[in-house]
Amino acid sequence: MTRLPRLLAVITAIALWSGAVDADPGLTTGPADRVLVVKSERKLYLLRDGEVLKDYWIALGTNPVGPKERQGDRRTPEGTYVIDWRTEDTPFHRWLNISYPSAEDRARAAALGVEPGGKIAIHGIPLGWEPTGPGQPMIDWTNGCIALTNYDLDEVWANVANGTVVEIRP
Repeated sequence: MTRLPRLLAVITAIALWSGAVDADPGLTTGPADRVLVVKSERKLYLLRDGEVLKDYWIALGTNPVGPKERQGDRRTPEGTYVIDWRTEDTPFHRWLNISYPSAEDRARAAALGVEPGGKIAIHGIPLGWEPTGPGQPMIDWTNGCIALTNYDLDEVWANVANGTVVEIRP
């Protein structure tokens, strides 16, 4: 009987090392206190006390390089914002609204003589359009929002409160 637990531990270690088993089946360390989006990596990171809890593949606006300058440019903003409200009443599964535009975003748009736009969020994918499981990369398809698979968004939704800081980097 003492060999069986050791054998199971060895098999599990080999599976984890080979990538055959998910080493992080979910968040177990509690809610995130910060969200970091790195556009060039197509990744969203949930952080707590500066430590990464988990990361997720994301899709961005179809014109992802550079900060959002105006309404309709299909760019995802860059800067520091907060999640200011949320809803499940959306065609995008769930919606975590980001406080774009900031005063800086408004000033940049005003200098260009354009409207900055709005309604930027971390959201899911309309039912029937999404990849089938967690951790799958997607193509950029939004008007400037940050999209996750619905499975991944459910986990983010459960671990990010309104008022959480969202930093979006190039």
